[in-house]
Amino acid sequence: MLKHILLATDGSAASDHAAAMAVDLARNFGAKLTALYAVDPYPYLGLGEVNSEGLNYYKQAAQEEAASAHAKVAALCQQGTPVAFTPVVVEESDVATGIVEYSQAEKADMIVLGSHGRTGIARLVLGSIATKVLAASTLPVLVAR
Repeated sequence: MLKHILLATDGSAASDHAAAMAVDLARNFGAKLTALYAVDPYPYLGLGEVNSEGLNYYKQAAQEEAASAHAKVAALCQQGTPVAFTPVVVEESDVATGIVEYSQAEKADMIVLGSHGRTGIARLVLGSIATKVLAASTLPVLVAR
């Protein structure tokens, strides 16, 4: 039985589809839902004050994106029978590692995330968060496409 579902969200269309699935699962199982927005570490350039301004802009933009993604999930949670929902932002590690480590620390029962469905060169160049999470997680992972 599911008691705690971790939704990894980035506000994309794929993530929105995963959010709808996660909210439905949480509603059906009476589980709590955590929506996690993971921020990639800032690429340090070592340029002193210029880098500081870039870091501040990067963090502000990430917080705004996280708030937007969380607002979409919150709206889904209020439709029909309300679902208990906690928004979280993780900034300490790369996205896949942040998702897996948070799920373990918070004792989630399942991870739900979207996949952009990239193939070929695009997948090689851009990588796949979903693939990395699947490889690293000891929990069940539901990938929505």
